[in-house]
Amino acid sequence: MARIEVTLEPVKVMYVEAEGGLSGIRQSWSKLESKRPSPKGRKFYGTYHVADKVYRACVAINDEKEPETLNLPTWTIPEGKYLREKITGWSSRPELMGETFESMAQENDPDPTHPSIEFYKSQQEVILLLPIL
Repeated sequence: MARIEVTLEPVKVMYVEAEGGLSGIRQSWSKLESKRPSPKGRKFYGTYHVADKVYRACVAINDEKEPETLNLPTWTIPEGKYLREKITGWSSRPELMGETFESMAQENDPDPTHPSIEFYKSQQEVILLLPIL
């Protein structure tokens, strides 16, 4: 798995915050997905801010009226420098994401002011982005 440094542009999203931090991840995704009839053509992100232990299940906004219509709060995933790694087969081994983030953080200087990001390309492929200084 090759790790490369990338610069991320800001992404405006709607989100559901996980209750209880990481232990509420599944419920936050269920709640977010229940708001949308079809995930087709959507960009989904998971973000985790280590400093305040906040996980958010997010979907990029396609139409500025969506957040009000769906009754979801908005936020902007911040731009910045990130270390990127792709994982294939994540849905059958979700623990790979945490293990990979830990490994990335041990090998680099994470930026504590930015969240770690999961970008879900498909049911099999996820891109992990660790904020770095």
